[in-house]
Amino acid sequence: MKNRRKLRGVCGNDVVLSWRTFFWFVVMFVISFVLFSTMFVFKGKFRPVVRSTISFSTASAVLRETVTPSPAVSIREAVKLPEQTLVFLKYPPSRRLFTKNDLICVFSNGGDTSKENPTAVDSDKFNGQIVRCPETPRGYNVSLAVSRWTADDHIPSGPTYQWDWLVYDAVIDHDNSTVVFVKGLNLRPGRVADVSRYECVYGWDFAKHNRLIRSDVISAAQEIVRCRTPLTVLDGGPKSAHGPVKVSVRIKGGTGMLPSIAQPVRIINSPRRKPFEMCVCTMTRNAAAVLREWVMYHAGIGVQRWFIYDNNSDDDISAEISDLERRGYNVSRHFWPWIKTQEAGFSNCAIRAKSDCDWIAFIDVDEFYYIPSGQSLTSIVRNHTVSDTIGEIRTPCHSFGPSGLSNRPRGGVTEGYTCRVVLPERHKSIIRPEAMNATLINVVHHFHLKDAFTFADVDKDVMVINHYKYQVWQVFKEKFYRRVASYVADWQNDENVGSRDRAPGLGTRPVEPPDWAERFCEVNDTGLRDQVWERFRDNKTQRLIWEREEDENRVKKASLAHNRIARQIKQKLNKTHYS
Repeated sequence: MKNRRKLRGVCGNDVVLSWRTFFWFVVMFVISFVLFSTMFVFKGKFRPVVRSTISFSTASAVLRETVTPSPAVSIREAVKLPEQTLVFLKYPPSRRLFTKNDLICVFSNGGDTSKENPTAVDSDKFNGQIVRCPETPRGYNVSLAVSRWTADDHIPSGPTYQWDWLVYDAVIDHDNSTVVFVKGLNLRPGRVADVSRYECVYGWDFAKHNRLIRSDVISAAQEIVRCRTPLTVLDGGPKSAHGPVKVSVRIKGGTGMLPSIAQPVRIINSPRRKPFEMCVCTMTRNAAAVLREWVMYHAGIGVQRWFIYDNNSDDDISAEISDLERRGYNVSRHFWPWIKTQEAGFSNCAIRAKSDCDWIAFIDVDEFYYIPSGQSLTSIVRNHTVSDTIGEIRTPCHSFGPSGLSNRPRGGVTEGYTCRVVLPERHKSIIRPEAMNATLINVVHHFHLKDAFTFADVDKDVMVINHYKYQVWQVFKEKFYRRVASYVADWQNDENVGSRDRAPGLGTRPVEPPDWAERFCEVNDTGLRDQVWERFRDNKTQRLIWEREEDENRVKKASLAHNRIARQIKQKLNKTHYS
């Protein structure tokens, strides 16, 4: 047969194979070989694709549940003061606090925007921060930008308030009443106001009048209102998305309720014995250069605790206080940015000191107790308080002048100023905190007492305050610029020009008189200077304990530089003369 071929099998059987079958077998073999070879060569270029059975919306929901963004920093509120604006930052828990270099103050008015660096950043009592921005231009809003963000990305602005119409601070006193500090009531100094005109208001959102808690006013005087604290507030109150409860004051039948940034903070009353017998409180601004001497000297005569109310310092007083704390002095700084509120600040300090101090003195950082006998301050107080009815010790003051100096004395004010006015000025007070009147009225460092208490005067031969009131002009001009007392006019204001709170004969212009260095020098008084030399001088170095070695080195370098320049001038003059 033509198309068949006979093959012999392995077992001897004959196999008949068709040529057509053989042909298609070869074709299929070649095609298969080509296909498998191609897949083997290009196998790296192919990957399987797996399609998700979860929709996009479902995936987004899952991501929202598993990836929670961290809470953002926000501006709680801002307060516009003369010369600066305070911006209060609220932080979520465990968030790193910004530094001054992180932040930029942003002022905006529609399309117009300007930026300036903050002057300082301070911590507040709510684990947040107070950013001190320059004065906000009229008609502008203030916000903050973070320097590492883009220029257009910033922390949105919060509610902004004017300083002259505001409830700015509040504390819950040891008797559970709320002491509220107010600017704008314009109550007269030293006078008790009619409490029926006011009521206290507590709440989280003062715009929702149906959710406010109202309470009676116990007392109102100067810039302080004392309220009866509602039980719900004392118990902590219900939680709110708006944050802690605030307190405000409403004027009945008048201009309504004041804006408020005041969150009442409880002052804890410790049942144990008070840890300090003698404390001191002051309000100051830019006192870093003199604070060291003031603290160390008073520690040497018996003071154990210092409350420093910092009224907008920009001279790094915080570093000075930290250094004193490292040296073992119990000094605390309380940022008090409110201008012309010394009386309110002293009242706030008196409440703080009540649980810690048997006695607290209210003096300035240019005032030093001088005890000629060398006794301690605590001994003098004990000798004048044999009766439990004594609630105040009054000490007269002597005002010292520049004493012929034109530069700040290197050894400090107690060593450098030795010339004073003959007649003493009004007294300053050391107070038993429990003896203070509930109104907390105080005028020029003198508190009103409860009816059960009286005061004792200290003779000036036993103890006096050396008030270094009129120092060299470069120091005094800072004091001339602004006063901290609420009811004492700034010297540049044409008001009460004949007052004893002013510099006699200086007028209202901050211009140094030609004879300033010789003014106020009626008596040469070296008593405190001699005592300081005897008790506070290091025998080895012959320096006072508050003098810094670097200060002495700086003076020596300045002196050497001065002598070198003088020699050069002399040499030039000699060359000119001989030529």
